[in-house]
Amino acid sequence: MSETMRALVLRQHGGLENLTVVQDHPRPKAKAGAVVIRVRASSFNYHDVFTVQGMPASRCRCRFYRSRYGRRDRRNRRRVSGWKIGSRVLVNPLNKKKGLMGEMLDGGMAEYCLVEADQLIAMPDGVSFEEAASLPVAYGTAHRMLITHNTIRKGDRVLILGASGGVGTGCVILSKLLGASHRLRQQRREDGKLKAMGADEAINYKEVDFSKWAIEKYGKPQRRSYEGGVDVVINFTGGDTWVPSLRCLKRGGSLLVCGATAGHDPKEDLRYVWSFELKVIGSNSFYEENLTDLMKMIVEKKIKPVIDEVLTLDQAAEGLRLIRDREVIGKVVVVPDLSNLPAAAWRGRARSGVSRVPVLANLFNCFSRRGQEEVSSDE
Repeated sequence: MSETMRALVLRQHGGLENLTVVQDHPRPKAKAGAVVIRVRASSFNYHDVFTVQGMPASRCRCRFYRSRYGRRDRRNRRRVSGWKIGSRVLVNPLNKKKGLMGEMLDGGMAEYCLVEADQLIAMPDGVSFEEAASLPVAYGTAHRMLITHNTIRKGDRVLILGASGGVGTGCVILSKLLGASHRLRQQRREDGKLKAMGADEAINYKEVDFSKWAIEKYGKPQRRSYEGGVDVVINFTGGDTWVPSLRCLKRGGSLLVCGATAGHDPKEDLRYVWSFELKVIGSNSFYEENLTDLMKMIVEKKIKPVIDEVLTLDQAAEGLRLIRDREVIGKVVVVPDLSNLPAAAWRGRARSGVSRVPVLANLFNCFSRRGQEEVSSDE
């Protein structure tokens, strides 16, 4: 068996041109308490854009292949309790001791990956590798913010900023499941796709001031009554959207925040917070129970992750560009190993320069016929 593998590698911070697919990256070897898995699908998150560029407060300490998740337990050369060769697993990308995979550790945008055994989560039948790969970080973050923290009630008017991204589409799907009505702020004209997810209305923030739009539609929020405004604004954008978000919330409304893609130090206006008794609720990342619950929802057909593109490893850098430039609705998934994929349905939109991968809607149906493969011991 080869000692090398194909992997997407970032050797220095900067532009996407620094991402390179190498053919001879050393394949990881199993060690005590950890397993080597064969990657079946992995997905990008907007956080990866910042990691490639280099965040001011956090620099990557190691060479790594980008990014993450949704994999199959493949080559465990030392015994790990509770798992066996061939197990279908989702990897929680957060290493409890060292941090986030793909940032502080080698990630999963490669043919094989080394992870600690406590990062493995069993995938139930009925969840494809693509779907599992789409859950961390975006859907897990949305689940924790809305469901774990119990922030959405039936009938709430919910305004979601950046609804077309991974976290945004997760918020649309989950808040609709909770009985909310949506008003979405987005950059492009994708009304049809967003409404198919459950959105009641969609507005283009390049053309419309979302705060003024909400006030015109629902009335100006009142300090002495609960009339006017929206119940919840979901804002993981920050920057110049912060004060307008406060301005359109009704008395007693909630502003939910789990990130700040447009700036973490926005102008503030505390008058809205006390005058309208607003609640600013933060939510950080996700935990294993969020991913487990999401997979259960998929099995029960309560939700279906929104996947815009499925690409090859060679197209991975272009996939991250699509996310950076906000040219997708939902997730971009990368499939490293195409050797056993039959010709099937094309996923994604026609796009110049991107030849998409033909994949089955449910990858498990394809891979389950392969069976388990024998491996030798390192010991």
